[in-house]
Amino acid sequence: MAKAYTPGLKVSAHSVLRVRRALPTQGEVRVALGDRVQGGTVVAQTFLEGDVTPLKVANLLACQPRDLPALMLKKVGEAIAKDEPIARSKGVFGMMKTEVKSTATGTVESISDSSGLVLIRGAQQPVQVLAHVPGRVVEVLPAEGAVIEADAALVQGIFGVGGEARGPLALACRAAEEELHEDLIKPEMKGCVIIGGARMTAKAIARAKQVGAAAVVSGGIDDADLRDFLGFDLGVAITGSEKCGLTLIVTEGFGDIAMARRTFELLAGHQGREACVNGATQIRAGVMRPEIVIPLDGAPAAAAATGPVDGELAIGAPVRIIRDPHFGLIGKVAGLPERPAVLDSGSKARVLEVSLEKGGTVTVPRANVERIEG
Repeated sequence: MAKAYTPGLKVSAHSVLRVRRALPTQGEVRVALGDRVQGGTVVAQTFLEGDVTPLKVANLLACQPRDLPALMLKKVGEAIAKDEPIARSKGVFGMMKTEVKSTATGTVESISDSSGLVLIRGAQQPVQVLAHVPGRVVEVLPAEGAVIEADAALVQGIFGVGGEARGPLALACRAAEEELHEDLIKPEMKGCVIIGGARMTAKAIARAKQVGAAAVVSGGIDDADLRDFLGFDLGVAITGSEKCGLTLIVTEGFGDIAMARRTFELLAGHQGREACVNGATQIRAGVMRPEIVIPLDGAPAAAAATGPVDGELAIGAPVRIIRDPHFGLIGKVAGLPERPAVLDSGSKARVLEVSLEKGGTVTVPRANVERIEG
């Protein structure tokens, strides 16, 4: 029988992860091969040039541009502070002098005797790349960063916003089907990665941000609640750079959807352990999933998988239905009919049978499922 394949999310209790951590431009690598690193370890750093502030000094002094260099109090290469005098006119008989103050702190980069402009270059901006995940350096990327290897549990989500965050897992909901409401968010969850169940409500998100939580992970979210939280509609193919003060990850999708029981039990089983999360999501070419990584300090190396290869649909493989009318339901492949079936639309397609977690069996097109990879 021909084999079938489908995209899938990883939900693994034990994996050996290799995480590439690199600067956006060349810089200094701060770790060596074999080093043990923590999530907050600086792997590499560089400095980006500061912003340039132009000052129309000649205009402000009412002088000719060619006369400007002689009126400058600061020369090229000298440091200057905001509101510090940068130039002064000669005045009339040594009186009624006009003084120009700098509007920025930095270094005088250039003085133009043709335009009368003075450019102030701000301080260099440090850019650091952290390890994010505790582990061991297994490869050094010269002038860029390093590859970190770690034993960890891994859960990939459907969608997220916000960047990287770390904190202990705190269980707010007691069941995968329970909605995450604001009364379940406690002050002691400050700095934690809060684990919900089904839909996270707008008030729960606001409460989590108020108490200073690092992140919230739950089964679903309403698109209106997400828009209210961000303050705008997402119209880009990649997320993760939002400055929203809180990372959000949904494991199943939009709407009132319960977290997959397998995912919930995995996260709940690690309550109190440090987790590293990243809400960055890319939905076009080069798909990138939001992730929850739970380092397993001192755990033995993960055993090689003995089940189906990644993406392969086989009897017993866990899947999620990703299109209506059964959107969001979880189950296992119960059958893989070889012959195409006639759908309600009248078209023919390859189908499979799914035995649902909540009971019953449905037949859906193979394109309508996503394998949950272990």
